[in-house]
Amino acid sequence: MQRDPHPGRGDPAGSGPLHAVQARRPDDGTWCEAWTVRDVLIHQTANAEEPGRVLKAFLAGAPVETRGFDREAPYHRLSDTDLWSAFLRNCVELTDIAAAAARDLPPDTEVRWTGRTVTAPFFAEHMREQLILHRWDLTGDDGPAVRALNEPWMTEHSVVSVGRPLPARGRAALSLAPADRIEARLRTPGTPDVVLTAGADTADIRLAAPEGPATIESDAATRLLLLWGRRPSDPSRRHSSAGAEELRRVRGLLGGY
Repeated sequence: MQRDPHPGRGDPAGSGPLHAVQARRPDDGTWCEAWTVRDVLIHQTANAEEPGRVLKAFLAGAPVETRGFDREAPYHRLSDTDLWSAFLRNCVELTDIAAAAARDLPPDTEVRWTGRTVTAPFFAEHMREQLILHRWDLTGDDGPAVRALNEPWMTEHSVVSVGRPLPARGRAALSLAPADRIEARLRTPGTPDVVLTAGADTADIRLAAPEGPATIESDAATRLLLLWGRRPSDPSRRHSSAGAEELRRVRGLLGGY
């Protein structure tokens, strides 16, 4: 991948995600097993474009609806060099639009996003989270990745700001019967539990005070990875006495993206 003369510019998580891409071949495999480095970069380029597009339209007084993942299609047709340039350009543009929103909008201003409303600061924070998460897809459990994933705001953003989309796809894939119900507590000592519930037609995720036995106990970084359908390289970082069938259902619920 082409090197950027200003690697920190437009990178809400610092220069780490940029360097992680630059250090690898586009066709290298990643910890997101179905994706190569190029696939991750395509996803991130579209991830940077869409929040900027939605927030820019809102600032202009002409709100638009969020597009689906078909927004990635144009980037598949780009060369590696042009894709890298588009990624940097979209990150810089999102940074500038988020700064304009912070300047011009009250922080509690609600903006339509993926069929719900979020506050204006969500967009920059969400891109920062995506950069951190997908950097892990490239590097695995190196020190910077684990430290970033351990940050409390990462879990809070995933549960509170992203919320129901995380278990919704997994619930649909499980094809639960009307009488089936999944309830799970993901626990990191010293923090609120992440509580998951799902039935045939509904799925929910929330933070709650620790209560009763945990379904899975782990460090915060491992729990964050589990929420997004990923696994740390060391399985001993998570612990459970819930039984194989219950763990299978919880892992199916957290199918990830």
